[in-house]
Amino acid sequence: MKRQANIPLEHGDKHSKSTGRNDRLKTYPQLFDKAFPYFREPVENGCFSLDARRQFRHDSSQLRVFSPPADWKRCLFDLRSGYGDMIKRDETKKEYLDDLLRWIMCNKHKFMSRQKLETTSDSKTLKHGTEQADIPNVFDSLNTDFICWRGLLTRLLCIPYENREDLLVAVVRFRGTYFMCEFDTERKKQEVQERTPKQEEMCAWGFKFEQYVTADKSSGARDTKLRVNTNTAFCSVARSRLGSHSIVFGAEVDCQDGNSKRGNVYVELKTSRVIESQRQYENFCKFKLIKWWAQSFLIGIPRIVCGFRDDNGVVQTLQNYPVHEIPAMVKACVRQPWKPSVCFNFLEAFLQFVKANITTDDERCVYLFRWQPGSDVICQRQGDDPEFYFLPDWFTSWDAWGTPLSQDHQ
Repeated sequence: MKRQANIPLEHGDKHSKSTGRNDRLKTYPQLFDKAFPYFREPVENGCFSLDARRQFRHDSSQLRVFSPPADWKRCLFDLRSGYGDMIKRDETKKEYLDDLLRWIMCNKHKFMSRQKLETTSDSKTLKHGTEQADIPNVFDSLNTDFICWRGLLTRLLCIPYENREDLLVAVVRFRGTYFMCEFDTERKKQEVQERTPKQEEMCAWGFKFEQYVTADKSSGARDTKLRVNTNTAFCSVARSRLGSHSIVFGAEVDCQDGNSKRGNVYVELKTSRVIESQRQYENFCKFKLIKWWAQSFLIGIPRIVCGFRDDNGVVQTLQNYPVHEIPAMVKACVRQPWKPSVCFNFLEAFLQFVKANITTDDERCVYLFRWQPGSDVICQRQGDDPEFYFLPDWFTSWDAWGTPLSQDHQ
C-alpha cells in the first residue's frame, strides 16, 4: 500500500532544482504527534574496530568494559589531565561511510543469507508462496533500504524539536539501496574554524572521561596515565526496521557492561556540566536528554552514565539514566516535552520522502537534503558534483557484485 499521501509535503519553490516530485517535507512536531510507528528492536549484525592509526580492523579489539569507581558521589576525575599529550584524530580527513562499507564487504554472507528471508517475509512485491527458484541466485544487492551511521539517524529524530543546528545530507541510490551521508553545513564549518583553544579542549573531555570509567576487556585493567588516542573506536553494526523501511547502520559504542548476562549490552558515556538550578535541569531535560535518548534507543543501549563536571573539567559525581525512563523524566518537569512518537514518526516520513524523490539508481547522481531550524526539509537533485561523491570506487566496482550465491546460502 502506498503511503506517500500521508507525508506532510510541499512543492519546492522556483529557486530549487526540483526533482519533479514533492521536494519539501514539513517538520512541525504537531504533524507527527500520533501513535508510535512500528520499530523493530535493533539486532547487532556484527562489529569492527579502528586502531591507534585509525585503521579498520574486523574485530572487537577496541571494545572496552565499563569499570566505574566504587563511590559515584565523589569522583574527582580531572578531564584536563594529559590533554597536551593527547593523540588527536585528523578531523580534516573525510571518512564518509568508508569503514561501514569495509564491514559490509567483510560480511557479504550476512546480506546474502537474509536475501530469501526478507524477500519472502518483508517484500511487498512478492506474493506468499514464492518459489525459491524465483529468488535471484546472484549477489546483486544488499537487500536493505538504507545504509548510514547512527549519528545521522539521531540528528533526524531530533529535527522536530531542534532549534539551533542545521543539517545537510547527501543521498545516492545504488543497487536498490539508499546510502545516506551527513556533510558539514557552512554554519558548522564556521563554528569549527572559530573554536577557541578552551572550546577545543572541552571537546576532548569526553575521551578522557571514558578512560576514567572503562577498562581493557582482556586484562580488566584501567590506566588513566596512558595517552588518550582519539583515533581508536569500537563500532557495532545493527539492523532494524522502521515501518516499511529496513535499515543497517553503524554506531560507535563506548563500552560494554561486563556484568550483563544478556551478551553484548552496551553503556553510553556522557559528560555534562553540574546542574545548579531548576531552570538548568529543565533545559538539560529538554535539549540534551532528547539527543541522548535518541542515540541510545536507536541501537538498544539500556542505560547512559553521565559524569557531572565543574567548569574546570573535574567530574564530581556519576549518574545513571535508564534509557526507557528518560521520556517520563522529561514529561515530569518540562511544560511542553518532546515526544518519542513524534521523533520516530518524523524519521519514518523522512525515509519515505527520500524514496519518493530518488528513483535514479546511480552512485554518481547525488541528492541533497537540506534543513534549517524553523523550515522544511528541501530535496535538491545535485547531479554529477564530485564534492558530494561519497561512495568509493572500490565499493561500487567490488568484484562480488553479480557473482553467484554460494551453495551455502542457496
